[in-house]
Amino acid sequence: MTTESTDLERRETPEAIVAVPVRHPWRWVAAAVLLVLAAMFVHGLVTNPAWQWDAVWKNFFSKEVLDGLLITIELTVLAMVIGVVLGIIVAVMRLSPNPILAGVAWLYAWFFRGTPVLVQIVFWSYLARLYQYLSLGIPFGPEFVYFDTNSLIPIFLGAVLGLGLNEAAYMSEIVRAGILSVDEGQTEAAEALGMKRGKILRRIVLPQAMRVIIPPTGNETISMLKTTSLVTVIAVSDLFTVTGQIASSNLQQVPMLVLASIWYLIFTSVLSIGQYYIEKRYSRGSLRTSRGNPFANLFGFGRAR
Repeated sequence: MTTESTDLERRETPEAIVAVPVRHPWRWVAAAVLLVLAAMFVHGLVTNPAWQWDAVWKNFFSKEVLDGLLITIELTVLAMVIGVVLGIIVAVMRLSPNPILAGVAWLYAWFFRGTPVLVQIVFWSYLARLYQYLSLGIPFGPEFVYFDTNSLIPIFLGAVLGLGLNEAAYMSEIVRAGILSVDEGQTEAAEALGMKRGKILRRIVLPQAMRVIIPPTGNETISMLKTTSLVTVIAVSDLFTVTGQIASSNLQQVPMLVLASIWYLIFTSVLSIGQYYIEKRYSRGSLRTSRGNPFANLFGFGRAR
């Protein structure tokens, strides 16, 4: 091989690129500042005697607190069951070609989303002020069966109705958005095969819409857990009401607020983990899926590979 050919090969062969990563010094500065602030916050929690951690742990598993926690969970579950079931019905009515059904569904969502949930809770709890008795009979005609309103709708049921009916209005919009996200061509193909509207909804539309419905429904469930604290205005003994009563007796308001906050954080964390796995179940086959358990990702392990 001649010297000229060797020089030509050297000129034609590109040199290896030395990649120098872009440095981000301000990211490290921001991280250092956040770590310092976090350390100061933790130090204040540990060393500040005003937090009164001994009072928090003393009452953490008391019977009153656990009973209030159970009522909070019951309110959340019952209200979400009403909200989800009624929300699906209202969403289907809203999408109905029948203008009367669609109009009634729109009015329902408009009214319950337009009035505060606190007002609705109080309204259902004091319904007897408007109607002392509720009855069954012929419309605008004779009545056959009478019910005492206070007995038929006690305070607890009033709280459930106030929370559940309000939630149904929001769930109807979530379900409607999920249904509309499914390609209309699939419904048309199913109709061409002779499937009825109800079967198409159950077998084709809703299973695919769940991918869109699940994330906001999980958020609504977590929000409902905290919204139940509003029932304190009608003296339902939920977690927030019970901790407030304990604070009134021992004059330790801050520790009782911390106690309630810890329990709310525990259950919202459990619901968040449950939401993650349900989303993962319904996102199978999707190009964009969740990347591992959120709590595992926080500490840098358990990510999808």
